[in-house]
Formats: sequence, structure tokens, C-alpha cells
Amino acid sequence: MALRNILKQGDETLAKHCRPVTVFDERLHTLLDDMRETLIESGGVGLAAPQIGILRRVVVLLDVNQDPEELIELVNPEVIEQSDEARVVEGCLSVPGVYGYVTRPQHAVIRAQDRFGNWFERAGEGIVAQCFCHETEHLDGHLFTEKVEEYVEMEQENES
Repeated sequence: MALRNILKQGDETLAKHCRPVTVFDERLHTLLDDMRETLIESGGVGLAAPQIGILRRVVVLLDVNQDPEELIELVNPEVIEQSDEARVVEGCLSVPGVYGYVTRPQHAVIRAQDRFGNWFERAGEGIVAQCFCHETEHLDGHLFTEKVEEYVEMEQENES
């Protein structure tokens, strides 16, 4: 496994649409393992392949609602259900130090494949539902900054 460099806002790769994964082989497994290690090292909650320069529809994220936290691998993910919207503060590993209010579902169901190509569905609540949406938007070339309704300073947010 290896740590990968996380691209920052302004890198043109982050604005590109990712291609579906069609081959489920050792190369994909290495990518998923590297993404897992990179996410854990970063202290983030989710990481999409374009954030490390790979234009494939691959995401890793932490289900922080589980104890202990569970790392979820999503290949070719799509959000198939969402409800209960709320205004929440969000950030992004590709836009360090920037936070803002966005409206996100508090319940979402995602359909994806695992590292072997098997399809599954998974529901997420709260930050996990937000993460499903945030990370899949990366796969279509979008950053959360496009959805920000109001930027906030995190010190300000923590005081309220």
C-alpha cells in the first residue's frame, strides 16, 4: 500500500467526469488499498479516486455511525434514494481549511459494487448520507464549493 497525493482545488482533474470500472482485478484492489491508507492518514471521512488523480468511479469512506468505524469501498456508486434534507457544515480534503453550509440529505441509499464486482446497496444516516452524496459528486467533476450557501470559519462554528 502507498499514500497518494490529494489534489487541491484548481487542479483540472477534479473537474473531470470519471469512467466506470469494468475490470475488477489486482490493480483495482491496489487502488482501493492505497485510497484506504490515504484516507486514514488524512483524517478525512471520504475520498474519491479523482482526488488522487484517478478518473475512475471509486470511493472509500468511513461509516462513522458504526462502532468501531467501518471503511466502505464503493465501486461505480450511485445514490438511489435520499430524504430528510438539512443544512450542514461541510469541508473537503481537496479544499483544505474551507468550510461552508450546504443542504444535504440526512438519509441516503447508495448502490455500488465491491472490489470483486458484486452489487450491493447500503443505507446511511447523517454524515454518512452526506458523504455518499459528496463523494459521488466528485466522480462527476464537482466540488462541494459549488453548493456552498454560506462559508464559515470553523472556530466560529465550534463556538455556536
